[in-house]
Amino acid sequence: MDTAQHSRVIEVDWLAASPIGPHAVAFKHHLTERRYAAHTVSSYIAEVTHFARWVCTRRLPLARIDEVSVAIFLDDHLPSCACTGHTRHDRADHSAALGHLLAVLRAQGAIAQPPVSTTPVDEELRRYDDHMNHVRGLAPKSRTMVLRIVGRLLAERFGGHAVDIKAITPEHVRRFFAEQAALHSKPAGAGSVVSSLRGYFRYRASLGDLVHGLIGALAYPANWALSSLPKKLTDEEVAQLVGSLNNPCRAMRRACAIVRCALDLGLRSIEVAQLSLDDIDWHAGTITLRHTKGRRVDILPLPVATGEAIARYLELERPKTTNRAIFVRNVAPRDAPIGADLIRITIRQAYARAGLPYTRSHLLRHTMANRLLASGSTLKEVADVLRHRSLNTTMIYAKLDSRSLAAVALPWPGSAS
Repeated sequence: MDTAQHSRVIEVDWLAASPIGPHAVAFKHHLTERRYAAHTVSSYIAEVTHFARWVCTRRLPLARIDEVSVAIFLDDHLPSCACTGHTRHDRADHSAALGHLLAVLRAQGAIAQPPVSTTPVDEELRRYDDHMNHVRGLAPKSRTMVLRIVGRLLAERFGGHAVDIKAITPEHVRRFFAEQAALHSKPAGAGSVVSSLRGYFRYRASLGDLVHGLIGALAYPANWALSSLPKKLTDEEVAQLVGSLNNPCRAMRRACAIVRCALDLGLRSIEVAQLSLDDIDWHAGTITLRHTKGRRVDILPLPVATGEAIARYLELERPKTTNRAIFVRNVAPRDAPIGADLIRITIRQAYARAGLPYTRSHLLRHTMANRLLASGSTLKEVADVLRHRSLNTTMIYAKLDSRSLAAVALPWPGSAS
C-alpha cells in the first residue's frame, strides 16, 4: 500500500472513529440530494474528516459539537494545523462543509438546536419583530434592518437588564442618532435610523408608553429626494442592452429573461427572484406578483417579449428540478431558487456585456416608468404598474414627462412667446 492510499485510509478511520461517524452516510446523502458535484462532495467529506480528527484529539462528545466548537476549530486549529495526510487549510471550504454538518446533525436530532437568546433586550426585539411582521406587514429585509438599529439603542442603554422605556431620554436618543448618522455617508442612510427609531417608539406608544418626547427628538436630515432627475437608459442604450442578450453563451437565456422582467415589467430584484411557475397564466397572458414590497397580490399583463424570453429559458436552459421557482440555481444546491443578489449581479453583468457604464438594477425600473410616460400614460397609471402605495413616490417621474411639462411651461421673460 503506497503512502497516499495509506493516508486516505487513516482519514476515513478518523471519521468512522469519531462521534460524527454514525452520521457520515446522512451527511453524504444531504450533499448528493442537493446535487453537489462529486468533487465538492469528496472535498467536504475530507474537511469534515479533518474536523472529526480534531474532535477525537480533543475528546469532544457529540453533544458539544456546535457553532462554538466549529469556531474554535476554524480560528485556533486551522491556521496552525500540523495534521498529517491530505489536509487542506482552506477556511471557506471548511466553514461551508461544517455548516452542512451542523444542519445534518440537527436534522437527525443528534445535537441541540442553536440556543435562543433570552436577554430582556432580545425578547423585546422578538415582540417588536412580531408586531412589524403581522401588524405593519414589513418585509423580512426591512425588519432585519430596523431590529439591528433598535437593538443597538436598547443594548447600549440597558445591556442585559430589563427594558424600561421611561429610562430613555431625548438626550439619549439624540446622542445615539449622532453616533449612528456618522456611520452613513448619505442622508438616506441616516434617515433610515430616524424611521427605525420612530417606528419603534410609535409601537411603544401603542402599548401606552409616553414617548412623544422621544419621537420629537428625531428629525430627518435634509435629503432633497426630488432635486435630481431619476437616471434611466436612453432608447439607444435599451436597444444596445437587449441586443447583447442574443449571445448564445452559458446562462444567457436566464440573463435575458431576468433583464426582460426588470425592463418590461419594472419588477424589483427580489420580485424577480421569487417568481414561480404558478404565477404565469400563459393562456391569459398575465403574471401574478405574490411577494411584492407592499405585500399585495398584483396581476400584470405579460408582454410578448418577456413571455418569450421566459419560455426559452424554461425550455432550453433551466436545470431539472422539483422547485417551482422560475429562476433556479445552476450550481448546488440546485433545487434552490436564486436570490435577489444574483438577480442584481446578472443585470450588472448584462450592462458590462453591452458596454454600458451602469451597475444598478433599479435603473431598469426607472427606464420602464419613463417609457410609460413617453407613451402617454398618466402618473396614476405608472404608480399602479410600479405598485407604489403612495402617488408621492411616483411624483419624481413627473420631471421625466417632458410632454406634460412643456404644456405648463411659462414663456421665458423677454421672449416673443
